[in-house]
Amino acid sequence: MVVQTLRSIGGYVGAVAGTPVRMITPTRPLPRREYDQTLRTLSEASVEMYFNAFKDVDWDAPEMAVPEDDERWILPTLDLLGAHPWYQSLPRARQIEVGRHRLTAMVKTGSQFEQLLLLGGTQFLMGVDNGDPEFRYFMHELTEETHHIQMFQEFTNRVCPDVAGAPGWLMRAIPLVGHLGGLYPALFFAIILAGEEPIDHVQKEAMRAGGTHPLLDQIMAIHIAEEARHIGFAHAWLEEHAPSLNPVSRLALGVLTPLAMRLGSDAIIIPSRADRELMGLPDSVVREVWGTGAEAAAFRRHLFADVRMLFDNLGLRTPLTRWSWKVLGVDGRPARFRAEPPSAAA
Repeated sequence: MVVQTLRSIGGYVGAVAGTPVRMITPTRPLPRREYDQTLRTLSEASVEMYFNAFKDVDWDAPEMAVPEDDERWILPTLDLLGAHPWYQSLPRARQIEVGRHRLTAMVKTGSQFEQLLLLGGTQFLMGVDNGDPEFRYFMHELTEETHHIQMFQEFTNRVCPDVAGAPGWLMRAIPLVGHLGGLYPALFFAIILAGEEPIDHVQKEAMRAGGTHPLLDQIMAIHIAEEARHIGFAHAWLEEHAPSLNPVSRLALGVLTPLAMRLGSDAIIIPSRADRELMGLPDSVVREVWGTGAEAAAFRRHLFADVRMLFDNLGLRTPLTRWSWKVLGVDGRPARFRAEPPSAAA
């Protein structure tokens, strides 16, 4: 898993992925020296390759202009809403309007989730021992998240400032969830994956399909590059610490993680009620697009193939916990390797 983690965290770290490492058994933690080396590698990457929200995005360049009638806001068919007959039947101007609202709503929700990560992350760091390299790397990560929040919010301000983003229940829960960083770090890192994996999946699929508007494409490219490190660290942290949890904590983690996956993905992918009203999106269409249909179920399962692989390797998906994955609709085949695309998984 160390090799898979290192290979997934971006071009700079990819150069050191060949460092000899010892493969591990499913529930055995990394030797601390190997884990510490992973943290040093991640920290060095954060110093050598990082982005500034207002320095590395040329917001006022002519090609970055965001007119409301730009046809590049039209949703592609890889988006479940974009492929639905209701959306396809809309006049061109309405397709642009709905697409602009939907894309901005997802960006705004991403910003709100990153703020949740900051709240929980600072709580987590309060309990890290002096001299532990986890502090340095995770502080780098939180610094990067502040720039992601700035990027996402500036995009929202320029493109569609009327959107609400996350649903009301999540906004009310964010202060409480933040405390998990100190009280139950293992679940907090699972929640990180519950938010980062869906965003990363959607952005990579959009870029593979040719992108959208150039401003959003540049923001997504920056986010994908740095989120690879963040996702890699969450995997590495769980690989290091989950095996030493007591049986009750391991059972709870195996049962609660699917709940976090489902709630997190729904909050990010499905527009909130306020944003559905803004878009004029009928409830019947919402049920058809993101309900229990085959396409929605397949999409949801693929979002967390990497997490299933991780939890299988850690021995956290057992006969006592698999029911939760199935009931919550996030079960399925685990990925064969990190960031396996849908075409390779088919």
